[in-house]
Amino acid sequence: MTSINPLDVLLWTLRRNEKDVINLYSTMSPMMQTATGGEMLNFGYWDDDHNTPITAQENLCNYFGIVSELENAKNVIDVGSGLSAPAKYWKKQYDNLSIYCVNINYSQLHSGKSSNHNSFNSSSTMMPFSSKSVDRILALESSQHFKPYSDFLSESKRILSEDGLLVLAVPITINSPSANKLGILKFTWSSEHYSLKQIHEFLNDAGFSISEEKLIGPSVYDPLADYYVANRDRLQKLIIKEYSPMIEKILFKSIQKMKQASESRIIDYVLLKCHL
Repeated sequence: MTSINPLDVLLWTLRRNEKDVINLYSTMSPMMQTATGGEMLNFGYWDDDHNTPITAQENLCNYFGIVSELENAKNVIDVGSGLSAPAKYWKKQYDNLSIYCVNINYSQLHSGKSSNHNSFNSSSTMMPFSSKSVDRILALESSQHFKPYSDFLSESKRILSEDGLLVLAVPITINSPSANKLGILKFTWSSEHYSLKQIHEFLNDAGFSISEEKLIGPSVYDPLADYYVANRDRLQKLIIKEYSPMIEKILFKSIQKMKQASESRIIDYVLLKCHL
């Protein structure tokens, strides 16, 4: 059984510095893999045809690739690439791509290593690429961890070609809700709680324009929560083989609150296509 000190998890979530995020994902990602049966770490984009974790996650990757216009791209950086599962998916869809996975978490980067992409153990704010060298920078459900966000955007601006695209998928809050409204998510939502207004301001200050924006929270949080509730008995048995029952209970309460917050328009999930 994986031993997790709840106090450590709480401190990692509250402080959220680079080391904390690495520790959190190194500890908790295997639980998500256990629950989904795959290597993708995103929430998924759910509909009637994509109603299981793996199919919903692949659907989000597919839609993200379409928004990113990957059919016209050559050199792509996937920042905060997790276990590199999205990069592997995109390479199968768009064989012409040269994909570079950037992740500060060496353990994840090493686990996801593959011959179909190049891997760089690097921060999102100091990436090892020359100026104007790539035509896409992608951050699929990862940029909410990048600090300072302005430094990530400045670095992206440096690296992107003049006609390049920055594409983001970001869990967001609506109107900067209070801790009381977020409830348990205040402690278990392990990233910065950026509002859409803040993201807009960050992009505008960095010199980016938004050419496409789509809010998809109801197709992300709500069906994910419904799936977990409907399958909790099976998922609970899988999770408590590796984690304590208390960890699964916290996860369950967080997922319930996530759906409630989504339905109450406290949180959402945005896709943004941006250009210089």
